[in-house]
Amino acid sequence: MKNMSTQVETETKPEIEDPEKKRKKEEKAKAKELKKLKAVQKAEAANFRAQQTSSNASKKSERKVKRDAEKENAEDFIDPKTPFGEKKCLSRQMAKQYSPNAVESSWYAWWENSGFFVADSSSSKPPFVIVLPPPNVTGALHIGHALTSAIQDTMIRWRRMSGYNALWVPGMDHAGIATQVVVEKKLMRERKVTRHDIGRENFVSEVWSWKNEYGGTILKQRRRMGTSLDWSRECFTMDEKKSRAVTEAFVRLYKKGLIYRDLRLVKWDCLLGTAISDIEVDYEDIKIRTLSKVPGYEKPVEFGVLTSFAYPIEGGEEIVVATTRVETMLGDTAIAVHPDDERYTHFHGKFAIHPFNGRKIPIICDAILVDKNFGTGAFKITPAHDPNDFEVGKHHNLEFINIFTDDGKINSNGGPEFAGLPRFKAREAVLATLKEKGLYKGAKDNVMRLGLCSRTNDVVEPLIKPQWYVSCCGIAKEALDAVMDDENRKIEIIPRQYTTDWKRWFENIRDWCISGQLWWGHRVPAWYVTLEDDKMKELGVYIDHWVVARNEEEAQMEASRMFPRKNFQMSQDPDVLDTWFSSGLFPLTVLGWPDDTQDLKVMVMLGIKLGGDVPFRKVYLHPMIRDAHGRKISKSLGNVIDPLEVINGISLEGLNKRLEEGNLDPSELVIAKEGQKKDFPNGIAECGADALRFALVTYTAQ
Repeated sequence: MKNMSTQVETETKPEIEDPEKKRKKEEKAKAKELKKLKAVQKAEAANFRAQQTSSNASKKSERKVKRDAEKENAEDFIDPKTPFGEKKCLSRQMAKQYSPNAVESSWYAWWENSGFFVADSSSSKPPFVIVLPPPNVTGALHIGHALTSAIQDTMIRWRRMSGYNALWVPGMDHAGIATQVVVEKKLMRERKVTRHDIGRENFVSEVWSWKNEYGGTILKQRRRMGTSLDWSRECFTMDEKKSRAVTEAFVRLYKKGLIYRDLRLVKWDCLLGTAISDIEVDYEDIKIRTLSKVPGYEKPVEFGVLTSFAYPIEGGEEIVVATTRVETMLGDTAIAVHPDDERYTHFHGKFAIHPFNGRKIPIICDAILVDKNFGTGAFKITPAHDPNDFEVGKHHNLEFINIFTDDGKINSNGGPEFAGLPRFKAREAVLATLKEKGLYKGAKDNVMRLGLCSRTNDVVEPLIKPQWYVSCCGIAKEALDAVMDDENRKIEIIPRQYTTDWKRWFENIRDWCISGQLWWGHRVPAWYVTLEDDKMKELGVYIDHWVVARNEEEAQMEASRMFPRKNFQMSQDPDVLDTWFSSGLFPLTVLGWPDDTQDLKVMVMLGIKLGGDVPFRKVYLHPMIRDAHGRKISKSLGNVIDPLEVINGISLEGLNKRLEEGNLDPSELVIAKEGQKKDFPNGIAECGADALRFALVTYTAQ
């Protein structure tokens, strides 16, 4: 119907509209529509502005509330207390000022508890291992230890993040001499007794007690410095496993013919009453007459003087000799001249007469030792108290006369006039007697090197003592080749220029004295066998009566094999091994040697011979920290800075108090305090562990 209607309508004739009227009508409609549109837009714009204003007001209100909350809730900026070992709880708001202690606290316990630093010996990752040089267990670490830790921690963290099975092994060294000195001073200061007063067993117990009390200080320092060490492998060179390894090393080297016992000249510390190794001797170059303070002497002792005196010759003549140690003439057993020196040709085969005891002293010829152009061309020979004279004495079969007691006094061999005098007081007495007899010929300045014990600052005295030695020639060659053999280099030294020092040291190495007369350390695993029919019963008098074994039971079996059907008694050598003997094994023992552990499988001198390979592939040498005056960091100088004093900050009074709690002599304490006042008038400001580590590592690049 609709379609039809439409059709009908379309068929109706349309009414014709005026075009002009139509145009005006359309324009009016458009204007009306445009006006309506503008009104809508205006309304929308007004509404938008109203909403925006409301929103801004709301935000301002929120900010105001927040500011008010900040003023009212200061705790929002303080880290909540973190349960020990859990991940650190952080404040809701970041503090406006940086506080190292607030930022660094609590993290380390969580790292350690989470096992982030533990290496997995069964891991398929490539291994990277660093052994932390074990510090001496003698109190606290100093800023030099912090430098080593910062450098090694940088390396180990980088390798760990690079996908390596990174292991950084911590440990402590028992430090035989250093620790014994500290504990002996402590006993004297607190109880006025010596180690001899309380006996060996009680003294060793005192040292263990001291270690247990103060060893923890070092561990606390390491953790506060943020070092990422694998504490599950922490060790001490005197613990049971390390002691067993030291014994095993001694026995194996002895059986290989690399350890032997001999009567030789050693470097002796008269204060400690022990032989010391070459590495424990510091040398002071003296160019002119110098007065130096020597422990045990009230007055300074004069060094750098060459004294000349005359020996009477059979027949009425005399021969003039010169020496820097005139007191040793009490032990002279020869006078050496050059065979081609015409001044002394008529003395060949004759004897000089010792002016104090009448002993006949042969005049010998030696073209190797004697420089006829030096001094008078005639040299006094004291085989028992001078390294060069010792060799001359062996070559010419001279008598060896020891004139010193173990504590540095003249013994009965020096004669009743001088017996009991301390060696440097005896020097004055001998000079006076020579002058009385008209034999003194004068003195002049003389350049010399004075050997001092690095632990006690005592003047080292050459003495003849039976000791245990390591034969170093062969194994030193292997260690030298490990660095210098370009075709088969096993160890790289960084920086490379220091290989020359390595070369010089190993090319000039001498057999190593590894025994000392201390009470703190690893006992020498050797027993002396005294046979029932021995004429002399003193310990060690027969060189072929020593038995080396892992324990007393094994020693008993070996002694029975060596002396079948003989009645005998055994006593263990009272001496202890040089600390460096156990330290030299440290890179091996920390990974389980002598056991064939998994740790050892993933892993220079002793290392090659005992472990079958070098203990490390790269050696990085870094700078040494010195104080503001260019001096080494030393407890005896009182210039030691504890890393925690830099991390946490400390007042000048606090620095002074630490010195007072140390082992400095009263005069040294005054000097050290003056140094602290000059260098740190306001103490040391807190800087935190991160800043300290960053600064130390940065300085190595200078």
